[in-house]
Amino acid sequence: MSSHATQETEIKLSVASLPALRRTLRAAGFRVFHRRVFESNTIFDTAVPSLRPGGTLLRLRQAGPVVTLTYKGVASAAKHKSREELEVQVADHAGMCAVLGRLGYQPTFRYEKYRTEFREPVGEGIAMLDETPIGVYMELEGTPEWIDRAAHALGFCEADYITASYGRLYQQWCEAHATDPTHMTFA
Repeated sequence: MSSHATQETEIKLSVASLPALRRTLRAAGFRVFHRRVFESNTIFDTAVPSLRPGGTLLRLRQAGPVVTLTYKGVASAAKHKSREELEVQVADHAGMCAVLGRLGYQPTFRYEKYRTEFREPVGEGIAMLDETPIGVYMELEGTPEWIDRAAHALGFCEADYITASYGRLYQQWCEAHATDPTHMTFA
């Protein structure tokens, strides 16, 4: 089991054309760091929500064979989303679900995506291309300065920055499409 603690700083950007963005990433010097992988993400909370109202999050993610439990702290309000992120890789997805259940946590929201990760040769930050059931998004994660430089180099401006979670983006999509929200999954 491995763990990772950090202050995560990121934005999302809505992508109009996946092929065009891939060309733009390549032209800007980004290269594939992790190939496209299917991710299944489950958000957990207590029966009477105790995490979400406080702005924190507990997520279990399976990306290919890798299972990661993540705690995310309260996000700061700024043009970039920044918050504490604690991650631990676990060996057994079903076993971790059972542990969380015994501790009083239950699944509250599931979302899926296909993620491809890109980096520049200098490796200051990471660009993550997410194909979701509600559209394609790119997450830029790094220092605020790197995010701004990378976004500009890829043809985006600050007005394009999105700091909402995938859960919130899904709720907005459901409202716009007059659909009752359930889970953001492909099936």
